[in-house]
Amino acid sequence: MTGAAGSWARREWGPLYGVVRARLRTRGRPPVPLTLTAVGLTAAFQYVQNQPWGYPLVQQIGAVRAADPLWLGLARTPLSLYVPALDLPVWGALAQVLLVLGVAELSLGRRRTLLLAYAATLAGTLYARVGVALGPAGPLGLPASDAHVVDTGPSAAVVGLALYVCWRHRARWTGALVAVAMAAECALEPNLAGKEHLAAVAATLALCGATALRGRAPAPAAAPG
Repeated sequence: MTGAAGSWARREWGPLYGVVRARLRTRGRPPVPLTLTAVGLTAAFQYVQNQPWGYPLVQQIGAVRAADPLWLGLARTPLSLYVPALDLPVWGALAQVLLVLGVAELSLGRRRTLLLAYAATLAGTLYARVGVALGPAGPLGLPASDAHVVDTGPSAAVVGLALYVCWRHRARWTGALVAVAMAAECALEPNLAGKEHLAAVAATLALCGATALRGRAPAPAAAPG
């Protein structure tokens, strides 16, 4: 059983492990500046928004709601990636950002990681507006009260990046597990966050499909510098 499990693990995670290990062994500048910046900003926003003087500031620059004008939501979306949920432990968000964003930055490069994170977050942000417009009657709709709920913060980006990294490096069972976990989350608790995570999954799968159609096979490759 151990031999079979080890063989499966090597097939599933070996290509990704090889790329990440090679990048970490490269000497010189810190290998994950984007990730370290994201962790620092997330921690800083968490501290500031828990201060009486800081909460209004964070809401003004990084809180996105479907009730906001579209231009305002789009302007706040980049910073919303770093605003963790107030009702969840910040250490969980920091650990997710450090692990998933770090692996993505090492294996995909900084530019692609940032673009994918933004695309996944933007998908959730735009879905919230569509869902509220559809109303609560259908499976894709949302109640009107969700228009005033703050978007997911870094979690949609984490979901999108995890899924894309798995596809890019052929960790198919792990990628399927991420997608199924998001679907289960939404089924058990069909709130705004769960449905925004599914929107991030859908947007990422669309990007994977578009990449494949352009002839870029998802074979593992050395991460760009």
